[in-house]
Amino acid sequence: MTQKVFVTRPIPRAAVELLSSYDVTVHPSDAALKPPELGEACRDAAGMLCVAVRVNEEVLSQTPHLKVVANCGVGYDNIDVEACTRRGIVVTNTPDAVTEATADLAFALLLAVSRRVVELDRTVREGRWQRWEFGSFWGSEVHHKTLGIVGFGRIGRALARRARGFGMRVLYHSRRRAEESLERELSATCVDLKTLLAESDFVSLHVPHARETHHLIGASELAQMKPLAFLINTSRGKVVDENALVEALQARRIAGAGLDVYEHEPHLHPELPKLDNVVLLPHVGSATAETRMKMATCAAENLIAALEGRRPPNLVNPEVYRG
Repeated sequence: MTQKVFVTRPIPRAAVELLSSYDVTVHPSDAALKPPELGEACRDAAGMLCVAVRVNEEVLSQTPHLKVVANCGVGYDNIDVEACTRRGIVVTNTPDAVTEATADLAFALLLAVSRRVVELDRTVREGRWQRWEFGSFWGSEVHHKTLGIVGFGRIGRALARRARGFGMRVLYHSRRRAEESLERELSATCVDLKTLLAESDFVSLHVPHARETHHLIGASELAQMKPLAFLINTSRGKVVDENALVEALQARRIAGAGLDVYEHEPHLHPELPKLDNVVLLPHVGSATAETRMKMATCAAENLIAALEGRRPPNLVNPEVYRG
C-alpha cells in the first residue's frame, strides 16, 4: 500500500512533485491548522511535511502511523521533538536553505533602522517634506561601526560576511567558539555577552528559541547596550523580553530596533507600532522565491529519505537511530 503524506500548507508544485510516489494530500489553505485539525488530517499519514504548524502531544496522539515530521524551516520550536523521539518519529529541518536570505534581511533591517528609512519614507509619502535642510533627518552610519552577533551559526556567519563589505568590526558570542581560520577569514572576535552588548553599535540575534535562550535579551541586557545602539532580531521573538524592549525604546535607552519576529506573533506589543525608532516586518526572513523553493524541496527530500529508511541529511533528533 502506498504510504500517505500530508503537507500542511500549499508549497511549490516542484516540491510536491518530488513526493509523487506517495499518496499526497496538500492542505489547500495557507493558514495554520489547529492541533485537533492537524491530528485528524494526519491520522493515516506516514509522513508530514510541516509548514508553520504546531506538532504537539495532541497531534501525535492521533497519528499512530507517523514516521517522519519534515519541518520546512530552520527553527523547530513548533515541534515537540522529545515527544516525537519517544515515539520513534524522525524530525528534520532545512537549515542551509534559509541562511543567505535571512542574513540579507538582518542587514536590511540594520540599514533601515539606522538610516530611518521607513520613518522617512512615510514623511515623504504624507507630504511632510517641504524643503532640504542641513539639520534634519539625521541617522546613524553603519560603515566601520561594531556589529555584535549573538549566535555564530550559519546565519550569524553569513551576516559577518556582509559586514566585511562595510568595514565593520565584528564581535560574536556563541555556545561554541569558531575555528581560528574562520575567525581570521571573517575578522570576527569571540567575546562574552556582556562585552558584546557594551561595545556593539548593532546587536543582531541569531539563536534558536530554547529554555536557555528564552528572554536572553531582557531589561538587564538592554541596559548594558550603548544608548546609540540598535537591536536586530530575525531569530525568534521569545529570545527578547518584548515588554523590556518597548520600555527601552520609549525611554531611548537604546537608539532603535529592527524586528522580524515577535514574542507573541502575529500579535504585537500594542506600543511597538507607535514608535518611530523601530522597523517592523511580518516574519519574512526566508520570504524570497528562491529560498522558499529551496526550503520546500529540502523538506521533501528529507521526508523521502526517512520514509525510505535512509538517515535524512538534516536530522534534528539522531536519538531515533540509536538503540
